[in-house]
Formats: sequence, structure tokens, C-alpha cells
Amino acid sequence: MDSYPLKIRKEFHSNASQKASVIAFPDCEDVRVLHAVSIISKENIATPILVGNANILNEIAEKNDIDINGIKIVNPIEQSEIHSYGATFFDLRKTKGMTEELAFQTMKNPLFYAGMMLRKGAVTSVVAGAKSSTGDVLRAAIQTVGLAPSTTIVSSYFVMILASSVVLFSDCGVVPDPNSQELVSIASSTVENFKRLFPNEVPKVAFLSFSTKGSATSDSVVKVQEAFELFHQKHPNVLADGELQFDAAFVPEIAKSKAKNSPMAGEANIFIFPNLDAGNIAYKIAQRIGSATAIGPIIQGLNKPYCDLSRGCSVDDIIDVASISSLLSS
Repeated sequence: MDSYPLKIRKEFHSNASQKASVIAFPDCEDVRVLHAVSIISKENIATPILVGNANILNEIAEKNDIDINGIKIVNPIEQSEIHSYGATFFDLRKTKGMTEELAFQTMKNPLFYAGMMLRKGAVTSVVAGAKSSTGDVLRAAIQTVGLAPSTTIVSSYFVMILASSVVLFSDCGVVPDPNSQELVSIASSTVENFKRLFPNEVPKVAFLSFSTKGSATSDSVVKVQEAFELFHQKHPNVLADGELQFDAAFVPEIAKSKAKNSPMAGEANIFIFPNLDAGNIAYKIAQRIGSATAIGPIIQGLNKPYCDLSRGCSVDDIIDVASISSLLSS
């Protein structure tokens, strides 16, 4: 019998296969990516497209006994679309000092070319980051795909698969010290993505702090209190509460004593952290000590799903993030 985490991951793969998604992989000169893409293709999870040099990719695949036969490879410098993509990119960035020549040269970069493929609808999502830094991936994503109209900030979340449940942690990978309005934007994006991933579940949002309902005072506590109030005003029909300590948000018995009037009742499934220190430390403790399966970071706040992998990702991580990117596509 499959473990609960494996069961959930297989559900992601199965649900993704029903979407008939097309995913671009610009960081594909990496053995892990080629292994993952081969599996994604063979198991019909999605249709992968490798964005890179075919000669180099075929050589890497052959050397590592990876079957990428039949998988489409797009080399930006060989594509006629590079000119129209460059023209579009110039129009997008000309007020930022972009020139036509620089726009054309930028399109030779697989990260940017893949982003423009996504913008133009040639693919339904992009998965990068196995070789590129988060900064480089986000720069390409923001400049090509752009921010979603409903958000003011790009952030991230982790899908945390526990022993018998799944929760989302946000933000654990992008925004160092969000203010109260940014926490609202982060929470709003996370709720929307929760609904896409788990359409049969009710999102329950906890704004976390080291304080529960005024048990301590500090500027950071006030920030979380304000974020919750603003979020509640914006989304009155979303079940949410704050400020809450993690145990008061997650353990029903503790919620009864620490936050007895909380509508969350210790059953939160979306956890909004006050800053990147807290979020990043928390997900890694849950993963390494608590044996949670952490999938992500999944970038959110963009017009279309352009996902960033950790450079320490495994083949399974790439497949999981690719599956989730499919579920997030329109």
C-alpha cells in the first residue's frame, strides 16, 4: 500500500495527465531534468518541450542512458519566432531602457524564450531553476509573463505533505520581510492556488506569529494583526484567523485553550508566515525533522505558471513541480 505522501504525489501526476499540458524546460542541460522529462513524457503526465541546443542535449542524454526520443527540442536561435518574441519583449520593456537589439539578444536566453512561449500560449507552463538561480528565474518570469492583475507581489508557497494531510506554507522562498499589505497579497494568491490544487477542500488561513490573540506585543505582532484584518475585509467569505501561534492554528486541543473563539479551531491548512526567516526555517524543520514531503517553492503572483525549482532538486521534485504547474494552468 502506498504511503500517504506517495498517494498524494500520484494524485498530482494523475490529475496533471488529464490536463494535456505542454511544459517548457529551459534549464534542460541538467541530467536530473532530462531524467524527469523522460518520465513525464513516458507516463503522459504532460507534453514536455526542451528549450536548448539539441546537439548538447542529445549528447548528455546518450551519455547518461536517458531516452528523450520523440521529445521536442526548441533552440531559440533556430526559431523564426525569436523575431516576433523579441519585438514583443521590446514593446514590454522599452520604457525600462530596452533596445530592439538587446531584446533580440535576450530572447536567445532559454529562460526568457521559454517565458515568451508561455506568454504567447505556445506552452501552458514553464519549469526552471535546476541550474539557474531564483533571481534569474524570477527576472525572466516577471519580465516576460508579468504579474497577475489581482496581485501586487510575486511570492511562493510549499506544498507540505504530512503523514495524513496536506497543507500550504507561504511565503518560504521569495519575500524577505513583507508588510501587512504584502502579507494580504501573499495570502490571497495562496488561497487561489489551494483552490486549484484541492478543489474539494475548504481553505482555512492562519496568519502566524509568536503571539496568539495579543498574548505578546511587538511591531511584528501588530503587522500580522493588521494583515489578518485587511485580509478579512477583502475576503470575508474565506475562513481565516490571526494572529496565531502555529500550535493554536494546527492542534485542535491547543486551539481550545489558546484561541477558543477562533473559527479555525486548530484546523488550518494554509499557513502565512510573518517573514522569510520564519517560513524558510519552518518548512525545512518540517521536512528534515518532521519527515514532511516538501514540494516547491511554487512561484505565485504571475500571470501564468512559471515555476522555480531549488538547485538542489531531485528528479522526483521536478516531476512533482511540473505536475503542479499543470494543475495551475488555465
